[in-house]
This record gives sequence, structure tokens and C-alpha cells, in this order.
Amino acid sequence: MKKVLLFLVCIFTLQTVAWADDDKPIQVSQLPQQAQTFIKHYFPNVKVAMAKMETDLFDKSYDVIFTNGDKLEFDKKGAWTEVNCKFSSVPANVIPAQIQKYVATNYPDAKVLKIEKGKRDYEVKLSNGWEIKFDLKFNVIDIDN
Repeated sequence: MKKVLLFLVCIFTLQTVAWADDDKPIQVSQLPQQAQTFIKHYFPNVKVAMAKMETDLFDKSYDVIFTNGDKLEFDKKGAWTEVNCKFSSVPANVIPAQIQKYVATNYPDAKVLKIEKGKRDYEVKLSNGWEIKFDLKFNVIDIDN
């Protein structure tokens, strides 16, 4: 009986691992509507190189990579979770006003190259190498160089 139980646990574990990380290329038209609108509004003249849907065990997300190297990540509803602009700056209207103000005041010559929105914080990477983390009330909680 113990061997059967151990065998079933092993099979379940292997099956879970196989299902847990499933990346599937998709068309931009298969993204949630909110993500499609975001791309059309903030990146209208940039060509999409690849879009994919990532399915984890309990969640789903979407990645969009542009031909210029910029990358977007969206949650299962299509809300942005990361905007990574390697060779340009993140569109100003994407960045919350409080973060824009902080960066403009404290790092006037720096551009925001990346912004990541988590469940508990925002993290921005600046062109001068600094990374700043804000809580959801836009208070600075960490700065790394």
C-alpha cells in the first residue's frame, strides 16, 4: 500500500510540474482587451516580435516583446505588471504621478527605463543605475545602486 501511495504522489508531482510552466505563443489579438488597448495607446508605432501566454499552476500572465527589445508583462486580466524599455524611457503616462514627481525632483537627469507593479509595491529602474522601490502609497521603501 505504501508503494502505491508513493507512486501516486510521484505521478501527481510530475504532472503538476509539467502543467505548472506552460508558455504558449499567441497572437496580439488573443491578449485580454485591456492589454491590447494598452499596447495601442502607449506603443502604437512599435512592432510586436512575440506575444506569449504563461500558465502557472494557479495563475496566468502574458508577455509581449517588441522588435526594439522593449518588453511588457500583463496579468490574467490584461493589467500591466511590468514595462521594460531597454533603449528608451517608459511612457510618462504609465508612471504614477507621485513616482514621476519623486524621480524628477531627486534624479532630474534620469529616465525611467523600467517600472514593475507588484501586489505590495512599485519598483522603478532609472537610466543612472538606481533602483527605487515604493509602497502602494508611493512612499520610498528601498533604494539600490
